[in-house]
Amino acid sequence: MGFKPFEIIKGDEKSALVLIADHAGHCLPLEYRNLGLPIAEFARHIAFDIGIEPLARALAELLTAPAVLANFSRLLIDANRNEDDPTLIRQIYDHTIIPGNLKVDTAERAYRLDNFFRPYQNAVRQTIDEVWYASGKAPLIVSLHSFTPQLGDRSARPWHIGLLSDVDRRATDVLLNSFAHEADLIIGDNEPYDGALKGDTLYWQATARGLAHVLIEVRQDLIATHAGAEAWAARLAPHITALNQNPLLHKVCFFGSRAGGLERIMP
Repeated sequence: MGFKPFEIIKGDEKSALVLIADHAGHCLPLEYRNLGLPIAEFARHIAFDIGIEPLARALAELLTAPAVLANFSRLLIDANRNEDDPTLIRQIYDHTIIPGNLKVDTAERAYRLDNFFRPYQNAVRQTIDEVWYASGKAPLIVSLHSFTPQLGDRSARPWHIGLLSDVDRRATDVLLNSFAHEADLIIGDNEPYDGALKGDTLYWQATARGLAHVLIEVRQDLIATHAGAEAWAARLAPHITALNQNPLLHKVCFFGSRAGGLERIMP
């Protein structure tokens, strides 16, 4: 059996909720020979979002929601970029040179798009459509990512989680209010990254279709172990459940994008 670029975790499609994880996996097909890197590099954040795969599985189970996980490493091709983004296939990442990406030509780039990137994106789109049809409601999309406690020589990142959004802040604002009751948490609003990234997964799968969504970033040291991931899944699940019960988040509304250039994609 060949390398499968994504995994779909089945759930209750009538929940009108879809979980996605663009950087869940850190695997490569055998023919890529680790892209010329030592195997240890694939345990680092440059290869995947540490802790997100077990977090996504635990959340999918707790929420009984469908989830789509990318299996391939972001070093092969980044599932959370536009197809013309210069960081789609990185030659260097956090001071690490990726030898197998230094001479990627047009044909190889097209091969990675056709065999990894697009199958994952198509699986996300299909899952959203199936949930939409089964539930009769516009689905809420929750994207799961993780971030390093510190990047390079920059100062430590104080946030436990970050909530990323573009112009459509329906889900983000509800979640911020929900988390405000947990005094021990430091929540980043569009921290440590800005949620307006032109052409990323949520840009096409949610913003362009008018679907409410939020990207949740969890600090990696909190979910680096299975126990940590499961604990944070249990902590996040009630908030997401309450979020999903808000009828305003199951309506199609077009807000545009701060990243610009967005065209509506009708259901």
